[in-house]
Amino acid sequence: MSTTQSERLRGLLEPLVSAQQLDLEEIEVSRAGRRGVLRVIVDSDEGVELDTCAELSREISQKLDETDVMGEGEYVLEVSSPGAERPLSEPRHYVRATGRLARFHLAADGSGELVARILAVDEDGLDLEVPGVKGRKPTSRRLAFDEIAKARVEIEFNRKDKKEEEA
Repeated sequence: MSTTQSERLRGLLEPLVSAQQLDLEEIEVSRAGRRGVLRVIVDSDEGVELDTCAELSREISQKLDETDVMGEGEYVLEVSSPGAERPLSEPRHYVRATGRLARFHLAADGSGELVARILAVDEDGLDLEVPGVKGRKPTSRRLAFDEIAKARVEIEFNRKDKKEEEA
């Protein structure tokens, strides 16, 4: 996708996404045979419901039909949320992942890795709980944003959700 097309799409779609109280996380244009594919990834602190994606998809489709930003060829529009194992790259992503287990690749030497639960997030970094190994108690750790090369939420199949914990 050209930078010009990307900028035009972002400028066109950002107001529609913001009107739904959502964040525009990613825009991706690719090819699938002779058709183009436009993927629009949106998110919010409360998550994104399917009905919201469907409504936003209709609005985006209508707006794209009014412009030539996608060119003359056929394309498929996909509007969705980032998914469970999405990369964490912005401070707001870490805030949304508070309470979740995450895998961190550390920037110091490029080979360090840490799996920990995100307890709190501020403007400088994260407070983490590192699970204990072999019966040991969990430990606390502070991790600054500049120490993180990349991070991703880990799927937990036996994790209680917040509603279960509050009951």
